Amino acid sequence: MERVSVLCLSLLLCSLSGAEHQDNEIKPEPQPCLSDLHAVLREMSAKLADLMIQQMQTLNQAQASELKSLKTRTNVTENQVESLRRDRAVGQVAFSASLLESGHGTLGPFNTHTTLVFKHVVSNIGKAYSPHTGIFTAPVRGAYHFEFYVFGSGGSPDSRVMLTKNGEHVFIAGETQSNGFGSGSNGASLLLEAGDVVFLHLHANRRIYDDGDHYSTFSGHLLFPM
Repeated sequence: MERVSVLCLSLLLCSLSGAEHQDNEIKPEPQPCLSDLHAVLREMSAKLADLMIQQMQTLNQAQASELKSLKTRTNVTENQVESLRRDRAVGQVAFSASLLESGHGTLGPFNTHTTLVFKHVVSNIGKAYSPHTGIFTAPVRGAYHFEFYVFGSGGSPDSRVMLTKNGEHVFIAGETQSNGFGSGSNGASLLLEAGDVVFLHLHANRRIYDDGDHYSTFSGHLLFPM
């Protein structure tokens, strides 16, 4: 019995020793297969593609932002150019006209003050003077200069014309003599608001003469805007 027990114990110890030996042995590393390499390459390619797309999107956004900024600067420049062009156009106001469009003759006398319509227009820069009404309308606030010349045929009644601003008489020019032709002239520099009107009144019971030589005239121009 003792021998059997010793034999069993010996076999048990040997079994444990063999198992321990097997556990202490170095197991070889498993080698990657070809399919695993392909999977890794596919993953790297996908990540690289995503990175390139992100970089392109970032570049496109930067280019779009720069293009927008360039368009904004271009619009600002165009607006500045347009503003300068408008300012320059506003500063171009001048006209000159004579009384009769053709032929010769005398206007008046009338029993009331009458607006003279100078129909023969030789210049009307800015279109501020109307040859239909005889009225100049200031397009902008500024200093304007006007001149007018009156021609009379002598005798009675004489000639008298008034420069008028918004219905208020400013200066008068006239001609008085017993016979023969004569002339008179005057002028004024006026501060006008946009929309103010300037015209010439023929004084009541007076007359004025003009012919193809254009003796009786009305002129004006903008000196400078304010």
